[in-house]
Amino acid sequence: MQAAIDFGITNIDTIQRREGELVHTRLATTAQPLAEQFAAVIQILGEKLSPIVRVAVTGGRYRSLPERIGDVVLVKINEVSSIGRGGLYLSGLEEALVVSAGSGTAMVAARGLAAVHVTGSAVGGGTLQGLGRLLLGTPDPGEIDRLAMQGNANHADLTLVEAVGSGVGRLPVDANAVNFGRLAEEVEDLSMPDRAAGLVRLVGQVIAVIAINAARAEGLEKIVVTGHLVDLPSIRRVLNEVASYYQADISVPPQPGIGTAVGALLCLEELNKS
Repeated sequence: MQAAIDFGITNIDTIQRREGELVHTRLATTAQPLAEQFAAVIQILGEKLSPIVRVAVTGGRYRSLPERIGDVVLVKINEVSSIGRGGLYLSGLEEALVVSAGSGTAMVAARGLAAVHVTGSAVGGGTLQGLGRLLLGTPDPGEIDRLAMQGNANHADLTLVEAVGSGVGRLPVDANAVNFGRLAEEVEDLSMPDRAAGLVRLVGQVIAVIAINAARAEGLEKIVVTGHLVDLPSIRRVLNEVASYYQADISVPPQPGIGTAVGALLCLEELNKS
């Protein structure tokens, strides 16, 4: 039995192929040494599907793992390849800019089996959680999302009509011009939902605008966003809003959080064929 594990900063995602179906397990990253976390994950997986003899490992910290742990052979898969392959697989596309929106954000030009890192941003889910703790008193993504869906980001931001007196280019007058700019002009007692909405807009817009520019620079028409950050409806709403402003094709496939792990498994299966 084969499996793939994506060791992210916040989450550990595992994928196994079982009778043609992909089986996903998600765990929280802990403070344990990586090898100990790996052993714990393998034990959990082994209770469901065994024996596991080869495991693809990827993610931000996979390079520190050994080549073998016990009877399990570890196959290290480049994270860029995993992101590209996984994004195309989940979306059913042959080429796209694949955006992995996790704790941080990576952007990969994926064309068939080829994947090249284009750019990225330090703004991502970790930003949402860190600023959520400061602004809202909680780092919990689900709670931030719930609040944001109830709030109005324009109560925190300055709009274009307020900043320059009109719309700009394709942007309508009610598009925001300055994130949290209203607080720079005067002190306001923003509600928690409005703070959350402003925060989500800030994070989502940064990712969407960079992705649109990167895709156009690469000559790619479609943008696919994976990663657990886009599990949140409020983030997807912002991505759709920005896409409509710039007439961009941004989509989120089903189960976006498994993209990198799926890509690693596909890479492992490809290696087995060669």
